Amino acid sequence: MTSTTTAAQGVGLLDREQLGHLRHWDELSRRQPNDWSLMQGKGTGQDDFGGYRFQLAYMVYGLALTHRHRLPAAPGLFRATIQRLIDKLLLPEVWLYWRDVSRGGSVFNAHLADRLHEEWDPVVRDNIMYSAYVQSCALLHDHLFADDRYAVPGSLTFRHWSFFWGGGEKRFPYDRDSLTEHLYWQMVRNGYIGIACEPNCVFQICNQPAILGFRMHDLVTGGSRADDVVAGYERAWADFGRLDAAGHYNMMLSEDSRAVRANEAPSPWVDAWCGALMNTWNREFVHEHYPSQVAAFLVPGPDGTCSVRSAPARQVMGQPVVTDTCDTGWVAAWASEMGDRATLDALLAHADRFMAPTWRDGALYYPRNDTPTDADGHRTDIEPMTGNVLLGYARLNVPDGLWGLYNRPWTAEHHAEPALVEVDRDVEVSRAEVVDGVLHARLRRETAVPGDGTVTIGRVPDGARLLVGGADVPLDGERVVVRVPDGPTVDVALLP
Repeated sequence: MTSTTTAAQGVGLLDREQLGHLRHWDELSRRQPNDWSLMQGKGTGQDDFGGYRFQLAYMVYGLALTHRHRLPAAPGLFRATIQRLIDKLLLPEVWLYWRDVSRGGSVFNAHLADRLHEEWDPVVRDNIMYSAYVQSCALLHDHLFADDRYAVPGSLTFRHWSFFWGGGEKRFPYDRDSLTEHLYWQMVRNGYIGIACEPNCVFQICNQPAILGFRMHDLVTGGSRADDVVAGYERAWADFGRLDAAGHYNMMLSEDSRAVRANEAPSPWVDAWCGALMNTWNREFVHEHYPSQVAAFLVPGPDGTCSVRSAPARQVMGQPVVTDTCDTGWVAAWASEMGDRATLDALLAHADRFMAPTWRDGALYYPRNDTPTDADGHRTDIEPMTGNVLLGYARLNVPDGLWGLYNRPWTAEHHAEPALVEVDRDVEVSRAEVVDGVLHARLRRETAVPGDGTVTIGRVPDGARLLVGGADVPLDGERVVVRVPDGPTVDVALLP
C-alpha cells in the first residue's frame, strides 16, 4: 500500500456535518477583503483569542488535517482555499493591532513601556501569536502541495497605507524562508524559552505553531531546525516546569524576571490549546496528563451531552476583561487530537442541541451568542472562533492528527499518484484516496452554490481506465475533466 492509503484507510466517508464545515470555510475564504461577517467577536482591537488571525489560521490547520488524513487525493479541494485564507491573514485588519500592543502598557509589561516603541512590522520582534501562524500556514501549504509558492521573495508581505493618516506606505517583505530564519534566531537569542506574544510575555501555547512551522520547513528544505528548537525548548523549560502545582500547563513566562504564571483559575483554553498543539512533538507527555486535566473542565448534561466550565471573568485594573475564551472549541479540538471520542461526541451533541447549528447553502456554522446559558442553565455562550472554526476542526480531525502531520509526512511518491487536482466550488468530495493504486472518489454537486460542477483528475497513468458511476469514460492525456451530474453522490474510480 502507498503512503496515501495508510493516511486515509479506516477514516471513512465525510458526513454531512463535516462537509458543511468545509463549505463554510470555503465561503468565508471567498468574502471580499475586510468583509469579516460572522467573524467579529466580543473583544476589541483584534488582540484577544477570538481574533481574525486565529480563525484564519485554524481554518488552514483544519483544512490541512482534513487533506492529510481524510481526503489525501483531493489537493484541488484545498489548495485555493488555503491560499485565499493566507491572503486574508496578511491583511492589515488582521495584524494592525500590533502597532499598539507593541508599545506595552499591560499589567505584564507596563514597567517596560519607556523602552518600547510603536512597531509597524508585525513579525520583526515578539508577536509570535501572529508570526508563527503566517509561517506555519505558508509552510503547510508548500509541504502538502509540493509547491514553492511561499518561497518566492516577498510572497509574505505586510503592507499598509492610508490616504487619511500614517504617512507613506509601510511595507515589510518576507517569505517562508526569511520568516523562518528570523523566528529561529529570535528563539536562539531568547535561550529557546520561546518568543513573546505581547512584550515580555512568553506563552507556551503560542510557540507551538512555530515548532510546527520549523518542522514543515525542514520537510521542504531538508533542514533540522525543528529538532534543534525542540531540544533547546526542553532544556529551557526544564528550569521552570511545564506544568503548575495543580497539574495544569503553566500559561506564560515573564521574559525579564523569568517569573512563571500558572493556569491559576484554571482556564480550559490554556490546557486545551497547549495540549492539542504540543502533541505534535511531545505526545507521551500530553496524553499522560490529559485525563486529569480535562476532567476539571467538563460538566455532564442531559442525554449524553457535555459542556465546558469556564473560569470566572477576570477584573484587571478595576476593569472587567471582555474577551473570547473559546473554551468550548478548544476543549473539543483537544479531545479530537487525544482521540477521546466519548468527550468529543458529548461536546458536539451539546453544541448541536444548545448552540443553534445553522445551515446556509450547504455550509454549517454555529452563530455567535453572548448569552451565557439558557433558562435551564445549559451553556449557550459561543464565540466565532468556536462556531466558525474549532467545532469543525474537531469534527474533521483524527486522533493524533497534528502528530501525524508532524511525524508521518508525505513523500514524493504521494505527489506522483493520481488525484483530484481541481475541484469546482459546487462539488462536494466525501472520499478521495488511492488504495492499491486505484483512485477512489465520491462526489456530489451542490446546486445551491455557483460553479460548473466539474473536477479535474491529474497524474493519470498511461493505459488507465476511468469509471464514473460505473460507466466507462474515455481518457486522453494525463488530465481529464469529469462533470458531476446533478442528483445523489456518484462514485469515481481511476484504475491503472
